[in-house]
This record gives sequence, C-alpha cells and structure tokens, in this order.
Amino acid sequence: MPRGNDTKERTPMSVHLIAGGTAGFMEAMCCHPLDTIKVRMQLSRSGQSGEKARGFIKTGALIIRKETPLGLYKGLGAVITGIVPKMAIRFSSFEYYKTVLASKETGKVSTTGTFFAGLFAGVTEAVAVVTPMEVVKIRLQAQSHSLSDPLDVPKYRNAAHAAYTIVSEEGVGALYKGVALTALRQATNQAVNFTAYQELKKLCVKYQPQYADTELPSYQHLLLGLVSGAMGPLSNAPIDTIKTRIQRASNPRGESGWSRFMTVAKDLVKHEGIHALYKGITPRIMRVAPGQAVTFAVYEKVKGMLDLFKEKSLKEVLFEE
Repeated sequence: MPRGNDTKERTPMSVHLIAGGTAGFMEAMCCHPLDTIKVRMQLSRSGQSGEKARGFIKTGALIIRKETPLGLYKGLGAVITGIVPKMAIRFSSFEYYKTVLASKETGKVSTTGTFFAGLFAGVTEAVAVVTPMEVVKIRLQAQSHSLSDPLDVPKYRNAAHAAYTIVSEEGVGALYKGVALTALRQATNQAVNFTAYQELKKLCVKYQPQYADTELPSYQHLLLGLVSGAMGPLSNAPIDTIKTRIQRASNPRGESGWSRFMTVAKDLVKHEGIHALYKGITPRIMRVAPGQAVTFAVYEKVKGMLDLFKEKSLKEVLFEE
C-alpha cells in the first residue's frame, strides 16, 4: 500500500481488487483451519454439564479425528466467496478515507488520520461483506458432522445452501445478526492494524534510508504484518466471542439486538466465567496475525508488480508514439 505520507496518484480500484483479492485468497487458504478451531472453542459449553474446556490443540485434534482433516476447512467457501470484495473494499476504502482525512495544506496523513481511516474502513467492510459472510461461515463451522461418512448429512451442505436456508427460514435480516458487534470488531481491528503497520513501516524506512524511494523487502512486510495483526485480537476478544455466539443461534423473534447481546453476555459469564470471554484467543491470534502477515506481504508484492507493469506499459505507449 502507499506510504501514509505519499501524495502520489491514487492507486486505481482494479489494482486494489487484484492485489487485495490475491492476498485474501492466500490468507484464507493458509489460516482458515485456525479460524475453525477458534470458532469451535468459542461455541464450546465448558462449565456446563461437566464438560471440560479443551485447548486449541485438543480441539483441532478432535475435529481431525471425528471429521477428517477437511473438517478444518468447513466454511471456507463462504470465506473465499467474500474475500475479493472484502479486501477490495478494505484497501480501497482505507485509501479513500486517508485522502479525506489528509491535511489540506501538506496532503499528508497524520497518525490519528490513519487510525480513523482504518476505523471507517473496518466499518465499511463489516456492513458490506463481512457480517453476512461470517454468519454463513460460522453456521457451517459449527456443524460437527463427518465428511468421510456419506450418510451423515448436515443441515447446511455448502456456503450457497447455508445462505439460502438461513434466508428461507429466518429472513434476510438473519444474515446481518451481530452486525453492530462485527462492525465494532472490524473497526478496532483495522484501526489498530493499519496504524501499527504504517507506523512500523515508516520506522523501518527511517532506519533503512536505502528504501526511502522503494518498497521494503517482502520478509519485512511479512514481519510488520505479523506484529500489527496480533494487536487487534487482544483489544476486542470479548466482542468476538459474544458475536460468534449470537451469529451461531437461530434468530429469536421480537428480541432487540442490544437485548440479545446482554442475554448472551450474561449467560456466558454466569455459566462459564469471565475468562470465557477470551475463549479462542490463542487460535485467533495465531489465525489473524499470520493472516495479516500474508495479506500485507502478498498485497505489497502483487501491487508492486501491477504498478511496475502499468509503468512499463505507459513507457511502451509513449515510445511507440
């Protein structure tokens, strides 16, 4: 992505779409199993009926034993379907909000401006793509059926069937269950993520002046993304756990969003303890941090290649003329 203080021409939407979509696809393929384990841990009812809490390794091993290794990729279809528009919206809206928040005199974006640009980008992607995608994904991941047994037929066969069934049985509004919490989670994630990444990137350039006019090496993008990606989950783990419980259940008739939030939160703390709000935090960090590392590294690499291709194409056109 462009540096926070750059005033050069804005990157076209097509570049954000291709680079972001490619980065998102690679991130999903590498890290989705950890997300499935996180969801199962958040949905487990430890403390009730004598059930003992399982760690992320035991949860993963149980899924593999009962559902085959493919069970770790449940809900991947919903993620892949939404990943291209999600990443396109995330990066393009972030760049748009940066231009809006840039100084009118210098054209530069302050650290505060970067934070709010990330905040608004997170809300935008949550409302446009992430919420319905996650409702479908969580319903699929919550199914504990064996993929090796053809007689064990789940309620939701795939992402498209799950979306159709949810809308048919619960209405379109069910796809937006937990939208406020999802927007809050995505907003805090992207605000912290983009701010930390851009500030760390500027720090690296400061101490490596040879990269002042070029991009940092890919391994540095990878490390910066890993560090910045770990910060978001630590700031909003309780929100994510409550959101997952809300999106897992069928839509209760006549209950407001706030009432549902309080019911789920009180029930969770009462029966499972305050620590239950942080269920799945280990696999979530293991999922999000490497995911952001892959996303930023691939995004920067693909975007750089596209920019280079565009520059060469322009030179060829000018040369021919």
